[in-house]
Amino acid sequence: MAEARLRRRLGWLLALGLLGAGLAAGGFAWLAQDYAAAGPAEHTVRVRVSAGDSLGAIFARLNALGALAHPRAVALYLRLRREQPRMEIGVYDIPAGSSPAQIVRMFEAGKVVLEKLTVVEGATFEQFVSQLDADPDIVPTLRGKSDAAIMAALGHPGEQPEGRFFPDTYRFSPGTTDLTILTIAYQQMRTELERAWRARSAGLPLANAYQALILASLIEKETGVADERARIAGVFVNRLRRGMRLQSDPTVIFALGARYHGTLHASDLAIASPYNTYLHAGLPPTPICLPGEASLQAAVHPDRTKDLYFVATGKGGHHFSRTLAEHDIQLRRYIRQLRRDRTADPKQQRPQR
Repeated sequence: MAEARLRRRLGWLLALGLLGAGLAAGGFAWLAQDYAAAGPAEHTVRVRVSAGDSLGAIFARLNALGALAHPRAVALYLRLRREQPRMEIGVYDIPAGSSPAQIVRMFEAGKVVLEKLTVVEGATFEQFVSQLDADPDIVPTLRGKSDAAIMAALGHPGEQPEGRFFPDTYRFSPGTTDLTILTIAYQQMRTELERAWRARSAGLPLANAYQALILASLIEKETGVADERARIAGVFVNRLRRGMRLQSDPTVIFALGARYHGTLHASDLAIASPYNTYLHAGLPPTPICLPGEASLQAAVHPDRTKDLYFVATGKGGHHFSRTLAEHDIQLRRYIRQLRRDRTADPKQQRPQR
């Protein structure tokens, strides 16, 4: 009798165990099915993963945004599978209908939305650094440091920073440091400059690639007209060969710095500075901006011309002259045009050369 009762109990326990196992298997199958099923989002959902965020917190955030229906079920499924997905820090765009499995794979692959920062050709190093400081997605590690300290942090102590960073659009994931972007821009300029210098025209009055970089920065600031760059380079090269002063207004503006307010006066041309090419022959000691590829190419492939002068036409370009007499005629013409336009635009600059 006792043996029969024992058998019945064992039978019940076995049945309960099988039932529990079946329920567990069924529950796990449901979890697996839910993990692979399309999510509820009807449009792309953007979520940010920050340092220190737990997977559970991110799942709860996705649930609140309507991209994840059962956050706790997803967390339980991963725990049962003993999986601990690694999440890359950044901003993610979760496509409509993404399954939990697809979302987790995005996190593990680090498919973050790349931000972008555009450094325009002709910007100064100071403007580049200001852009980095102002971007909320860039981690500031150099803020408040001097130019010398920044160059030392980049591994180039003693170098002047102006001109050494390539103006371009840089894409990066949120959380990238300013040092990282500066390192990329520095190396890009080095690559572009070395490539241009290797392919330079013969007989240039330039001692090295750095002088080509300086010349390119003057070209960059003198004109925004693409097909003028090589001709302006030709004028500067002709002047360098003859020992003439370059008389480039942008170098004086660079020397004035914060004292320049949009108008260059005749008195400014007497400023005591090695950058004042009205007073000093040859190139200035460093670049005056961050030149782009087109200006680099113009500096090493100047037009073969006899021009020695150029002056703005007032229509976006320049008039080029071989003689001072011809230049003076064009200069007077431009001054008359400036006087006519002064009421419409009081910030007209003085003509160049």
